[in-house]
Formats: sequence, structure tokens, C-alpha cells
Amino acid sequence: MKTYQPSDIRNFAIVGHASSGKTMLSECMLACAGVINRLGSVAQGSTVSDYHENERERKISIQTSMLHLEWLGRKFNILDCPGYLDFIAEALGALRVADLAVIVVDAKDGPGVGTMQVWDWATQFGMPKVFVVNGLDKENADFERTLAQIREFAGERVFPLSVPLDAGPSFQKVLDVPRSEIITYQRDGAGKFAEAPAGGPEADLVNRLHEKLMEYIAEADDSLTEKYLEQGRLTEEELRGGLHQAILRQSFIPLFATCAEHNVGVARLMDFIAKYGAAPTDRPKVRALDANDQPVEVSLTDPEPVAYVFKTVSEPKFGEVSFFRVYAGKVAVGSELYNPRSRATEKVGQLYLLNGANREPINEIPAGDMGATVKLKSTHTCDTLCSPKFICRLPGVEWPKPSIHAAIELKVKGEEDKLSQGLAALHAADPTFTYTVDAELRQTILSAQGELHLMVITDELKKRFRVEVDLVPPRIRFRETIKSRGEAKYRHKKQTGGAGQFAEVWMRIEPKPRDTGLEFTESLVGQNVDRVFVPSVEKGVQRAAAEGILAGYRVTDVKVDFYDGKMHPVDSKDIAFQIAGYEAFKEAFRSANPILLEPIQNVEIRVPEEYMGAVMGDLSSRRGKILGMESLGRMQIIRAQVPAAEMYRYAVTLRSLTGGRGVHTEEFSHYEEMPAALAQKVIEESRRQREQQAAEK
Repeated sequence: MKTYQPSDIRNFAIVGHASSGKTMLSECMLACAGVINRLGSVAQGSTVSDYHENERERKISIQTSMLHLEWLGRKFNILDCPGYLDFIAEALGALRVADLAVIVVDAKDGPGVGTMQVWDWATQFGMPKVFVVNGLDKENADFERTLAQIREFAGERVFPLSVPLDAGPSFQKVLDVPRSEIITYQRDGAGKFAEAPAGGPEADLVNRLHEKLMEYIAEADDSLTEKYLEQGRLTEEELRGGLHQAILRQSFIPLFATCAEHNVGVARLMDFIAKYGAAPTDRPKVRALDANDQPVEVSLTDPEPVAYVFKTVSEPKFGEVSFFRVYAGKVAVGSELYNPRSRATEKVGQLYLLNGANREPINEIPAGDMGATVKLKSTHTCDTLCSPKFICRLPGVEWPKPSIHAAIELKVKGEEDKLSQGLAALHAADPTFTYTVDAELRQTILSAQGELHLMVITDELKKRFRVEVDLVPPRIRFRETIKSRGEAKYRHKKQTGGAGQFAEVWMRIEPKPRDTGLEFTESLVGQNVDRVFVPSVEKGVQRAAAEGILAGYRVTDVKVDFYDGKMHPVDSKDIAFQIAGYEAFKEAFRSANPILLEPIQNVEIRVPEEYMGAVMGDLSSRRGKILGMESLGRMQIIRAQVPAAEMYRYAVTLRSLTGGRGVHTEEFSHYEEMPAALAQKVIEESRRQREQQAAEK
């Protein structure tokens, strides 16, 4: 395989909302470059990118796929990313290592929530962006409307470098702005085209666009600014020479018109990326932390290898496959690289260039390039691999918080270890889901990006780890507290023929401010109770508080005062005062107007404005309180507080209400008193469960 200089490499991620045509755009690029003979089909499961079984079954991208090709002497490393909201975080990992974001927008549906998300991520990474308006062969495709919608959130500097001339089912003609040509494409998928000079109205349009393009390019370079101000225009050579810098500085954001189903407009997009797209040499140095967590720079020209693993997938034949980018030195077969996180040394046994499932063995991967290796033992997604002579750690990514939660129940008891191993392995490959073994709720809670994400995880548990599970609603962390003062005097006395047990505890309790926990104090006077028994009483109180009294949930926000009691010189002992403290606290609690508290979540929802009414009505039905709203282009951001008990499967409902275009995040805010009628239902359900468990024993 030819070795490319970093300046001749183009690493870019194809990202965007679901069903905008990203996978077919990747397929078109492979066809244009001659990697494949004809276009595959997402519907038929025959594309190069969507090669996993789950993807072919569901007709959507689930994993980021790595592709490569050569175009105009440049090597393209293409990362085809999912757009479905459950898996869009895959794009975050890809953007972390890309030099350019190619954001695809459907010409009929316009920008979606996923479009906004990838735009935000690419902006955070400070990377140049290119928009592609795709699907211009669809009925009701509207280029001007879509361009206006993109400009609403991305700004007026989004500028079309190609304009469709016959959008609709017969779309094949594009006005090429930089070349002032009309390009007529064949519709057979090969990407071939014919060129003709623009004339008539098209010439007037391209001249106007040329003038604007000159302004943008002049702004990106001080010397060109002077020439433009002096002469009023730039030469064709100056125009082309300044394009690359203008793209890097995003003085304008290029936009292209395509139809990926028929490979219309894609070749010119590829020309642009090859000639003017960002290369690794445009960001030759990246920040890292050394072995002592001090800032250090990693340069393309450094001799010692530094690589970053941005994706891990499990392949039936290969095991764990690690996708990585090399930031310095080179990674060669036989290299021994150090992982600072796991403090393990990994030997690189095999290296590959990938086109979906197709693997091409290679001996080494140089700085700026991407590739894959297999069977790394202690290395996972977001890990750095480096030379033992230059230990450093490249920054990872902060994954989006999960939006849906479910509890896992084993279908076959005794497979807890298999489940634990399976979840650990899957999380190492896919950090966008988390799992916790919750001792309080006595459940294993799985948190993912959406319902389909949960299904894919459980499918993997079944296929790879032979563990079958059911997903059930997670229990809610209710809390118990009081609204008034209470007190109790409890005597524990037990005679069994030998040494007896005796303890008497007098206790007062009162409410504390919300979220301040349980406070135990003693105000004993005199010698009625030896102070040595105070910790025993506290243990009893803590045990009762942990078990719960009303409905089996932890007690909080209560101040306990052990103020008096009685003891026996022989029969009083630790266990007796533990029991007395336990029972006294329960009696005092029941006398102090006990209530249930429920957790309240802060919820942020992004939806297109046309769905605002439906979403607001649904929030109201969930006892939600609207805190505020703001606009972001065509999207609306709603901030609300909603009881956690009302949020189960909310992600599914939201997508149903918004045609798959709404997304939300949630996090714990605080506890509030639960309405009495709802609290009583929780208490009754808890009582029934306890009775059932007692009967089973």
C-alpha cells in the first residue's frame, strides 16, 4: 500500500441526522474512486459501511465504519457515522479524530436534532465544517428552504459552492460556483458527468455568488484583503489559493448539493475535499498530558509513536478491533506500545486498512493516518497508546448522558458472573452506555441513549455472552421523612433462662431542612444510661432508617435525639440497646406525620418548534413544571422539572411525539414531597411486595 505524506491525507467524518443519506454518500465516494463497481443499498443491506448483522436487520447505521480510498492523489480516511439518536454519540468519537466534519442534511426534511448536535460537537473541537444538502431527487425537496434553515443555526456564512438546477425526481444538473460551470451527471450511480460553461440566468447567478465568495476568501488572508480592497476583485489563481485558508478559518462554510441515491454531485464534493479540505498538517500539534499529568505537546514530526483509540468493535472472526489515529511517529507491526491508563504494554500483532468488513493488511501506519489493529488486551475506546520513551495521554471525550434507564433481570438464576463480564466488555467497547449494581434498589440498572440502544445491548449479551435477560422498569429512589415532631419510649426486655436483655430508650425526633440527611444526637443527663450504649442506639436508628418504615425507602432529613432511658446492671448490653433504638425510632417516626419524598429531575428537551404544543401538554400530564424556553434556529429548548417516577421511557414517548426529531437530557435535581394519593399507592405496593416475599419464604 502506498505511503502518504500527512499533507496528502484527508481524515473526515460524515455526520448528520438519521436518514439524511450519510451511508449512501460514503458508498458514492467508494464508487467514484473505483473501490466498488456499483452502489449498494441500505434497504437491501448491501452497503460497504453497514456490514454488521444488527445494521442489516434494522436498515440503519449503528456503528461508525472506517473507509479509505484515493482521490486526486490524496488518501481519504472516511468515518461514516450513525445519525439515529440512540447511536449518534458514535459521531462524537469520530469527530474527536477527524480534521473535517461533513454534515449531511436531508433536502426534504431539513436539519434535525442530530444536525444541531454534530454541529455543536464539531464547533467544540474547533474543526472546519462542510454542509451537504442531500436527497435533491425527492419530491418536495427544497434547496433554498434547507439552506435558509441551516443558516438559522449555523449563520449566514454558510455558502453554496454548488446549486441544484433541476431539483426533483429527475435531478442531475448542478451549477458549480468555483468553476462557473453547469455539471450534468449520469444517473447510473457511477458518478460520471459532463461540463459546460454557465450561460444566461445561470451565468448571472454564478457571477453574484463569485463576488460573495471573493469577499469571504479575502477576509481569511490579510494580503488578499489588501488586493481585494485595491482592485475590487481577486484573480482565479488568488481565489483558489485562498480557499484552503478560508475553509480552515471558517470565514465561510461551504455547502454542496447532492443526490447520493444516484451519485449526483458527489465527485465535485470529493474534488473540493482533496484540494482544499483540512489535512493533519493544518493542526500539526495537539495537546496531551505527560506521565505527571503536566501539559505537553505531541507533534506530527515527533519520532516516538503516539496513537489514540477512538472506536472499539467486536467482530465474530477477529474479536476486538481497535480503530486508531496516529498523531506522532509511526505504528508498525511488532511495535510495543504503552497504555498510560491501564499501565499495560501492548504488542501490535497485525495492522489493517479498513473498508467496512474488508481488511487490507499493512506493515505500518504513519503519523496523520488511521488504521486498525486487533486483540489489544488492556486497551479500550479513548485510550492512548504511546512509546515507553515518551509517555503521554491524549484527551478523550465526554460522552452524552444516557436518556433511558432499565433494570436487568436474569432469565436464568446463577448467571450473575456471566452478566457482569458481558456488561464490562460491552461498556469497554461502547462507553455511551453505563450500568450500575444498585445496592439500595437491589437492581442492576442499565442506562443507554435510547430504547433501540438497550435492545442492541441485550442482543449482544445474548449472542456473544449467552446471557438472556429481561428489561424491567427501574425502582425509584423514594425517600421517607417527617413533617412534625415525634417521640417514643421503648423498652426491650428478654428473659430466656440465662443472661437476659434489657434496654429502654427515650427518643425525640424532628424534621430537618431538605437534603440534609439523618442527624443523631444524644442529650443524656444523669446516670440512667451508660454513655457506652450511645453508639448501640445509633446503630439501631441507622438500621431502621436504611430499611425504611413507611414503604421500605431510606429515611432522611430527620434529627434524632436520644435524651433518656434505663438500663440494667447485668442484662443491658449492646444488642439490647440496638434493638431498643431501632424500635424507638420506628415508633417516633410513625407519630411524626411521616411522608414520602420523590426525586425530581432537571429535564432539557430540544424539539422543532412545530411540536412544542404536544411536548408541553405531555410534560403537564407528567406533573412537570416548565422553568423556561429559548430558541435555537428552528429548534426550541424547553427546561423543566419532572418527577423521576414520570420519566420512565420518556425518550420513546418524546420521539413518538416529534417524529423522531426530539431529544432530551435529564439529571437529578432534588427531592420534593409526593402527593398523598400517589404516596399511598407506593406504600400499598410496598406492603403487597413484602407480604408476597414473606409468603414465598
